[in-house]
Amino acid sequence: MEKLYQKSRLAFALACIGIYCVLQSLANPLNQVIGVPYSASAVLCAVQAVFLLGFIKRNGLLQQYGLCKTAVPARRFLYYLPLAVLMTRNFWNGAAFNATLTETVCYIICMLCVGFVEEVIFRGLLFRAMAEDNRNTAVVISSLTFGLGHLLNLVNGSGAGLAETLLQVAGAVALGFLFVILFDRGGSLLPCILAHAVINITSIFANETGLTLGKGMAMQLVLIAVAVAYALILTKTLPKNQHAKAHRQE
Repeated sequence: MEKLYQKSRLAFALACIGIYCVLQSLANPLNQVIGVPYSASAVLCAVQAVFLLGFIKRNGLLQQYGLCKTAVPARRFLYYLPLAVLMTRNFWNGAAFNATLTETVCYIICMLCVGFVEEVIFRGLLFRAMAEDNRNTAVVISSLTFGLGHLLNLVNGSGAGLAETLLQVAGAVALGFLFVILFDRGGSLLPCILAHAVINITSIFANETGLTLGKGMAMQLVLIAVAVAYALILTKTLPKNQHAKAHRQE
């Protein structure tokens, strides 16, 4: 993999995305065999997370791919308050216990790893590789590929219907856009990883009682509006490469 990275960072990013999709697809029948939802998914995703972290650390790429603190003051990001609002999205209709303790633990572990892996491969590897040629194109492609990846939910046994999946895709594109702007303007993936993991983890505690398609759509539209508005504000208030300037001033 190191030879592939040295030859083409874009090819390496695409290979990591492909491996991730294959592993998660293979995990679903294994989950059924084991009899515990997300058990195999957690293990396979954890393996890829460890591989990516080891690869990045071993090659001295922690800052390159945002596994570091941002040097940009929090006030420039509005103290991340809009991001905090988005992280509560799954509780907008209340909270509930929807799984057994074992299932919940497996789900939490899986979603922690998913938050890390997806941010590293979509925002870190893919975006950085494409931004070398055209930053705006990289922003669009990183956002769209992340969102469209959620179409896998139609075939991976998640039980999500077409309408629900399309809502997830739209929300994921909006969140992907926000996360890539946060990374591009701040130089750190840590806020993105945290927000991504929290949003995913809390979904198992979401209360679906009385949640109609219309209400769910309205909530998703609010999420999209907040994410896009916050991202656009940051593009206007934080110049490109602001994090690099802040590092030089330290």
